[in-house]
Amino acid sequence: MNSMLELRNVTMQFGGVVAVNDFSMHIEEGEIVALIGPNGAGKTTAFNCITGVYEPTNGEILYRGRTIAVNHPRGRMKRIYGGLHGDMYASRRVLNPTPDEITRLGIARTFQNIRLFRSMTVYENVLTAMHLRARQNALSAVFRISWKEEQRMREDTERLLKEQDLYQYRDEKATSLPYGKQRRLEIARALATEPELLLLDEPAAGMNPQETKELSAFIREIKERYSLSVFMIEHHMDLVMDISDRIYVLDFGSPIAEGSPAEIQRNQRVIDAYLGVSEDV
Repeated sequence: MNSMLELRNVTMQFGGVVAVNDFSMHIEEGEIVALIGPNGAGKTTAFNCITGVYEPTNGEILYRGRTIAVNHPRGRMKRIYGGLHGDMYASRRVLNPTPDEITRLGIARTFQNIRLFRSMTVYENVLTAMHLRARQNALSAVFRISWKEEQRMREDTERLLKEQDLYQYRDEKATSLPYGKQRRLEIARALATEPELLLLDEPAAGMNPQETKELSAFIREIKERYSLSVFMIEHHMDLVMDISDRIYVLDFGSPIAEGSPAEIQRNQRVIDAYLGVSEDV
């Protein structure tokens, strides 16, 4: 059976700097998987490769068994390539989808720094995302033949806002919301694209312990309600250890560990690189 998401030997190099080096991983249906590591370890870079923001320098990304991105060092990069397995995918046709193409496949994401549409209301932020799944074309839009589709999207927007406890804020500017509500709105906007795999980039950033605890319950809730798989980057170890089925660890762009929360907590390489050396060592 194919994994929902699989990375094979993914490397991302910027000039002479290898930000992600030979990263292979997989996510199964219904899992919550975390990616952890020190600042600058390459976590968000890996997210950007998955979501089409970056063109990976080398490697292959598959979604539900289908290759959605594949590349190998070319041109000047072939001469300066510092990663591993530079020739492994040389015979493959380069495939680099755009972020909107990735989203249409069923992969949605949030960002480390909240990226709401600042001039739009809460309602408009979610409604705009609904248009990705609109069942209409240019002709029907111009002549307003698809008014039923527009009505459906508006009803779905209201339903989603109610489900996410944001309906009372629907007419407020998105950036006027408290920080925690802005995070929830960004996730609601991602849910509006009807994803099967949700990528969360540091969803607990800037939250206090109580907000982080509430976020943990919220992630579990949306996973079950919307039948999602979740892949998240996070520094809050309490959150990671509480809700993750499996954890991957990057250090200086290279994978150093993978396992259950209990296994990661006992892994000495992870303790040394990220969690800190225990006092009795």
